[in-house]
Amino acid sequence: MVAEVHPHRPTVSFELMPPRRPDAAPNFWETAQRLVAARPDFVSVTYGAAGGDRATSREVLATLLRGTPVLPVAHLTCVGASREDVSEVIDEFLDAGVRSFLALRGDPPRDEPDWRPADDDVRSSIDLVRLLRQVDERRCAADASTALRSAARPLTIAVATFPDGNPGAGTTREQEVRRLLEKQEAGASFAITQFFYRAESYTGFVESARSAGVTIPILAGILPATEARRLRRVEELTGVAAPAGLLRELDRLTGPGGDVDPEAQHERGLQYSTTLARDVLDAGAPGVHVYTFNKHRPALDLLERVGLTGRAAA
Repeated sequence: MVAEVHPHRPTVSFELMPPRRPDAAPNFWETAQRLVAARPDFVSVTYGAAGGDRATSREVLATLLRGTPVLPVAHLTCVGASREDVSEVIDEFLDAGVRSFLALRGDPPRDEPDWRPADDDVRSSIDLVRLLRQVDERRCAADASTALRSAARPLTIAVATFPDGNPGAGTTREQEVRRLLEKQEAGASFAITQFFYRAESYTGFVESARSAGVTIPILAGILPATEARRLRRVEELTGVAAPAGLLRELDRLTGPGGDVDPEAQHERGLQYSTTLARDVLDAGAPGVHVYTFNKHRPALDLLERVGLTGRAAA
């Protein structure tokens, strides 16, 4: 049966990371199948720095397009790539049937502290949004059938935004608001926030963005806080620090032998993230985008606690 769509329900979406090794593929696809079974509105598929896992990402997207009813959104990065190279990648994704993208600048090479983009590189996510629109327009102008398909399935471009500023880029909230406005003007369809740990991070950012003229939807990104180890690792990767009090609580949850009690951490972290998700939804967030790190249980347990499972009755 076709799922009934309730127009005022919050959206649900997940981020998936393609497996980097063949032996990781079975676990990845089990996770993907469990998440797809929750009938999310879309699933975003990451794309490594400088396109390191480009072929795998394209394969995952093609499989989702062919075999599931879920809309796949392709991450696309541009750091260190020429306009010609990025245009070629966009053509490949469009040829595969992908019509939804998350346009990201990407991270510069970690082993090159003085790295600067070349003159012919796509230099920012704003440039990438413009280039996505231009490539699609070029393809439509060259072929009437392509133009018709584009009219029936318009190109959708999501962008990232950082509600407390971007530690990696050294930006403030105010600067991120201005950048989001520029992304909107370049042709972005909606935004997904970096994960955050306080409801005010989201609500305050949205208030500032709306005051500045941002009108596109701003989707709340949530990382289930069910593992202290994971929270510390993502801080290393992103610069976004979990509350010290929450980490202390999770660290104290040990078993009789003094080792970490994963079930107790899972439960406490789930309580924290459930409250956070409910607070931002109650404040008007259009939905939640769950950063899964390819772990289905925390994501699905979070949706169940928030009451977003079964939101579209089969």
